[in-house]
Amino acid sequence: GWAAGTLLLSDSSNMAISRKESKEKWRVSDGGEDSSSTVKKLKRYWDESQTKESAGDTPRTEETRGDGEKPSGKKKRKPGGRKLVSRKVDPFLGPAPISQEKVMKFERGKKTKLKQVSNRKLKGRLKTLETKVKLAKIQAARFDLLLQEEAGFLEGDEGEDTCTIQQEDIVDAVDISSGSKHFNLVLNQFGPYRLNYTCNGRYLLLGGRRGHVAAMDWHSKSLICEMNVMESINDIKWLHTENMFAVAQKKWLYIYDNQGVELHCVKKFNDVLKMEFLPYHFLLATCSATGFLQYLDISVGKEIAAICTKTGRIDVMAQNPHNAIIHLGHPNGTVSLWSPNLKEPLVKMLCHRAAVRAVTVDNTGMYMVTSGLDRKLNVYDVRTYRKLHSYLIPFGASHLSFSQRSLLAAGCGDTVQVYKDVHVKPPHKPYMVHRVQQAVHGLQFCPYEDVLGVGHGEGFCSMLVPGAGEPNFDALENNPFRSRKQRQEWEVKALLEKVQPDLITLEPGKLGEVDFLTLEQKHKERVERLGFDPLAKEKFEPKYKKKGRSASGNLLKRKKKVAHEEQRKLIQESVKEKLQQEKEKKKREKMTVLGQRSALDRFKK
Repeated sequence: GWAAGTLLLSDSSNMAISRKESKEKWRVSDGGEDSSSTVKKLKRYWDESQTKESAGDTPRTEETRGDGEKPSGKKKRKPGGRKLVSRKVDPFLGPAPISQEKVMKFERGKKTKLKQVSNRKLKGRLKTLETKVKLAKIQAARFDLLLQEEAGFLEGDEGEDTCTIQQEDIVDAVDISSGSKHFNLVLNQFGPYRLNYTCNGRYLLLGGRRGHVAAMDWHSKSLICEMNVMESINDIKWLHTENMFAVAQKKWLYIYDNQGVELHCVKKFNDVLKMEFLPYHFLLATCSATGFLQYLDISVGKEIAAICTKTGRIDVMAQNPHNAIIHLGHPNGTVSLWSPNLKEPLVKMLCHRAAVRAVTVDNTGMYMVTSGLDRKLNVYDVRTYRKLHSYLIPFGASHLSFSQRSLLAAGCGDTVQVYKDVHVKPPHKPYMVHRVQQAVHGLQFCPYEDVLGVGHGEGFCSMLVPGAGEPNFDALENNPFRSRKQRQEWEVKALLEKVQPDLITLEPGKLGEVDFLTLEQKHKERVERLGFDPLAKEKFEPKYKKKGRSASGNLLKRKKKVAHEEQRKLIQESVKEKLQQEKEKKKREKMTVLGQRSALDRFKK
């Protein structure tokens, strides 16, 4: 047994060995003689295996460090980077670098000024939000490399104008799947036709003036439903999915499903002439012959707003995809911008000397194009409400439409003209021209496709326009190839993320900012209501201390010390303000002196 730090052996050996000596490898024979005198035996292979097994069976003792902690089993990596199996250092450590230009492509507004925010909790939330936005930008720029599709384009031969190229030439030059997207539907009984594509560009809806309604999957050319409402049709629109659509008939507004079954007859919306659907707000905006602008929330079936514009009959309407503001064209040549939150127009612009015939806004929400009876096509910058370009079209444009890549289609009589980069420079000639059998009655570019749908008196024409559509789509936002289950999941998420109509403003980027002016106004109103300032600094009162330390002399000293500190802060702030004013004054004087100097003064000594 163990006793007094020694290890006792058997009685026959009559020996006592200390702990330190026991660690050394002593071999004692039965007779008590040293093993060094014995003859060494030859080692065999089975002896080596036994010694290895015995060494593996011995329990390991955990040695403690000097600080008392046990050493961890993991080995620390040496600095110098991760080593591969081949024991070579990885030359490309960390994520791949991204150029700042690609990151700036996904920039969305300015950063919030955190220094102006005094609330600590709000400041922390805004800080985390900024980090999330920064990460989203970098990830979007990184995944942009995975987008393989490129936008199409049309180039003529040397000395050839692209506007002279016919649709048959384009069909012969492209592949079979792209060529099949050009087709004509001869529907000469119930025309002229209006048309509408779904947000993902998969389904097409046609509505004839004399009551004919048809919904189809135009990719596979399969008919979904077809009917005649036995009443004149003014406009037609898909709702949030391809399962429902709205038809503005002679008297009232009707809602149908994709089998042609009537779901609702909304009698509050009468004499509707034009419709626009706001997909993120689930709002159907309508304008009528009585001069009313009305909003219908299709998720709850409730009328949100009914605004009397006091401008008479309204049949020109467009929406700004960036901020969901409705643009209305009036017979007196003005264009007004409306929101469901106000009874008065947000902006009123005089665009033409005659009545406005068509209005459209591009996808970025920056540029608006209008056409009037004076046969002019005007391009406006919506941010500054300033006219950029104006050019004369021989017959005037009755219908306008912007594509996803800023191509402008104009319907002039029985001719469709497509213009390129109208907001950059005034075009001298159109990019493409196509002629249909009768007058154009409806125009719309198909999303994510190089296709322009044209509705006219003799039916419908699908026109190929290279470079019109966005080549890559976001499958979580608008997926043309989604299944039934994916559509149901998307519909639930869209309803949960529905934007309230109260948030429709001219500048949606200001919604996330802190309004400091209104905070100051609220504080002033609160002071007037209470009669005192609740956020004002309280008067310093020294804390009572025992053992004679709260004598009147000590209290006075502590009060003076605090007062001197406050006075010092005020003096420092006033000195800073004076220095700043002096710098600005010197800068102004320098600018005035430089303005008075002549060009020859630099030669004076």
